Amino acid sequence: MTRELRLGVDIGRVIIGGGASHPSGEDTAFFDGGTEEMLRTPAVTGAFEALPGLVERFGGRVWLVSKCGEPVQRRTLAWLDHHGFYDRTGIPAGNVRFCRRRPDKATHCRELGITDFVDDRVDVLDALRGTVERRYLFGPQSRPAADGVTATPDWPAVTAAVAALIATA
Repeated sequence: MTRELRLGVDIGRVIIGGGASHPSGEDTAFFDGGTEEMLRTPAVTGAFEALPGLVERFGGRVWLVSKCGEPVQRRTLAWLDHHGFYDRTGIPAGNVRFCRRRPDKATHCRELGITDFVDDRVDVLDALRGTVERRYLFGPQSRPAADGVTATPDWPAVTAAVAALIATA
């Protein structure tokens, strides 16, 4: 029996931009800036275009799973609301999970039955080995993806990789 497809997606630098993508050019604008400056942080290019199709492909079974502390959690939820994230993507507001340590994303993935996960950090994807069947390393990286991890430098690459890997599953 084939497992029901379920997608997990990180938030920081995968959905919410940072660094060069922020109008001020700094990651700290989202974390330490005022509310207005934080809300001006743009989405990662292509996120709002790709996510609705992925929600459809996964039958609505998509969750956001992010590591952050309470203050950043509040900012993240405010950003998602401000940018109309839930309506624009089709991901329910109740499908957002937070944890305090990156390896704890594996606990959420186990509980949710996540089969595919998109993250920009190698250490997170390593922690998901054996829990998540297909892991996608998002964004430009300084080193190649590990065995069993698919490099996806942008959202069109995520969409293509998901389609190709699911077709062969």
